[in-house]
Amino acid sequence: MIKSRAIRKIFITSLSLFIFLFVSTFFQFNSSENTLRTNLEIASPTGLSTDTIYLLNERNLLVKSKVLLDEVELEDKVYDILEQLTVKKNDYLPEGLSVYIPKNTEVLSVIIADGIVTIDFSKEFLNMKVYLEKQIISGIVYSVLELDSNLGGVVILVEGEVLEEYPNTHEKINSPITKDIGINEEYNLTSREDISKVVVYYLSRVQDEIYYVPVTKYVNDSRDKIKIIVDELASSVIYEDNLMSFLHSNIKLIDYYEEGGVMFLNFNDYLFDSDDKVLEEVLYSISYSVFDNYDVSQVMFEVNNQYVGQVFQDGSIKIQ
Repeated sequence: MIKSRAIRKIFITSLSLFIFLFVSTFFQFNSSENTLRTNLEIASPTGLSTDTIYLLNERNLLVKSKVLLDEVELEDKVYDILEQLTVKKNDYLPEGLSVYIPKNTEVLSVIIADGIVTIDFSKEFLNMKVYLEKQIISGIVYSVLELDSNLGGVVILVEGEVLEEYPNTHEKINSPITKDIGINEEYNLTSREDISKVVVYYLSRVQDEIYYVPVTKYVNDSRDKIKIIVDELASSVIYEDNLMSFLHSNIKLIDYYEEGGVMFLNFNDYLFDSDDKVLEEVLYSISYSVFDNYDVSQVMFEVNNQYVGQVFQDGSIKIQ
């Protein structure tokens, strides 16, 4: 099993490097407009799947990236994701991004039952730097849970014992760990009343590539989360100077409703850019934020009640 996984890993690494070089060469011959678009949404070859993985940028923020997996069984995909997140001598990663599971950590077992993923790590897993321990746990949980929509939580073991607290700060960890743990957390509270937890996806430029960065924001705001999302993305003030949003500051959400697993959003004309086009980055930022806050599988976009596009939970997109 280990030998076959190693052989597949050599194959997938070589193939991924080939695809990366091909895509990089392709984009060099395109206009500057194309360089704004992330090249991570790659159509994978037959027999391979493209899945989400969360990597660290230079400011230790977890960013949404894509990885090619050659596994079919869900347990094997979890093994593969965790292996790719482990620090090694040679990591074939996009420049400016890094992995974070401590070096020499081994995955002793992966068991999936009733939507819960139980992962048993070797003792080296505890060798976390204090400033990274929350990012390590959040990155693992988010990466694993996005492999399948039926997965609802992660239990982390170390040498057979449940990890009940962070190794350095000793802050308690509740198991199973869900996405409620938050990611890239930001607290902007003035009181203990009307506290909302909202995940908002910003953009970050890393070595001339654009990535999506989820930020779990704790705010004193009792409005519907979609209103908070749009206002946060349209704000001219962003809490980190390396995070961006392409939403126009004059954008308005005219109305919205949820029906049959679809979130319908109706905006004013400022959803369009100066060329009367809808940017993919705008639709993805809003949609990824919606998917992390609402139980829907599609986001439908309208401008003054006219259809302009939609984004699906698997990352596919249609623009009129």
